[in-house]
Amino acid sequence: MDDPTQKPDRREQARWEAVVERNPQLGDSYLYGVVTTGVYCRPGCPSRLPNRENIRFFDTAQEAEEAGYRPCKRCRPSQPNNQAPHYQAIIAACQIIEDSVEPPPLADLAAAAGLSPSHFHRVFKRIVGVTPKQYAIQTRVNRVRASLPESSTVTEALYEAGFPSSSRFYENAAETLGMKPAQYQNGGHGVRIGFALAPCYLGWLLVAATTQGVCAIEFADTPNILTDRLRTRFPHADMIENDPDLSTWLAQILAFLDAPRGSLDLPLDIQGTAFQRRVWMALREIPAGSKATYGQIAAQLGKPQAARVVAQACAANHIALAIPCHRVVRSDGTVGGYRWGKERKRQLLDREAQ
Repeated sequence: MDDPTQKPDRREQARWEAVVERNPQLGDSYLYGVVTTGVYCRPGCPSRLPNRENIRFFDTAQEAEEAGYRPCKRCRPSQPNNQAPHYQAIIAACQIIEDSVEPPPLADLAAAAGLSPSHFHRVFKRIVGVTPKQYAIQTRVNRVRASLPESSTVTEALYEAGFPSSSRFYENAAETLGMKPAQYQNGGHGVRIGFALAPCYLGWLLVAATTQGVCAIEFADTPNILTDRLRTRFPHADMIENDPDLSTWLAQILAFLDAPRGSLDLPLDIQGTAFQRRVWMALREIPAGSKATYGQIAAQLGKPQAARVVAQACAANHIALAIPCHRVVRSDGTVGGYRWGKERKRQLLDREAQ
């Protein structure tokens, strides 16, 4: 007779093998959560394959969410299993994109799926949640992030990810992440910005977003200070107070504050110089519970003498937590500066250390 204590191990091994194979046929028979991101997915999800040690399996979406995981935006495991026509063709298209150095033409992807380009584009966005072009860009960005720890410079990581130049990377990143620089310079003219506020253990929290993504996560002692700051920064924007569309992101940020782990995975609408963007991207690679010095970040970016410029880029960051500048400290280990106050920085680091 089999030892019953071994059955869960064999079952988990079978589940893991199905995840590796990206088997969409398993539908919602089980789900898996990724410890480092706090996200749970279906077995056939086209997201980048996580490490086995970071996987936790769940029988239901409710079980995963009770454990603190949030649903993946690609495979949408909290919704009824999508067995609509072309689902497997779209999963295959995602794999083609991930395996390609250059983004495949839309016509080629559509032909492989047996659909017209316009129909393929609609189906892809409905199932995956983004357009094929956006998925290709994000795939390349993910390659950059994965290459950074093993690359001597960011430029090397960009070339390894398939970007012909660093300028092309930042152009593409801006296309999916940010409003136009001129709109920032003009105080958000013509831009709709929704915002929401909530109390937290650091005082008050504000999250603000455009249609592209989050443009501000800030802390202050009172809500009035936060709204005044936002209106001063974007005086010509169309402001939507207590925007109900932000309820999910606000809840996600508050949950991350209470139990910081992995990364705060939000779409961002950011603007900065090329070097600032490189710094902010490097900051997002520092895991919760870890710290880096300004000098270490500068060296990682191939600019070992630019520690002061890295500090300035941290100070220019308006998106707390999602761009975790609080995890960067001085070379002597002391906390250093923080846009929202040293005491808040110290509390964030203490909670993450726990």
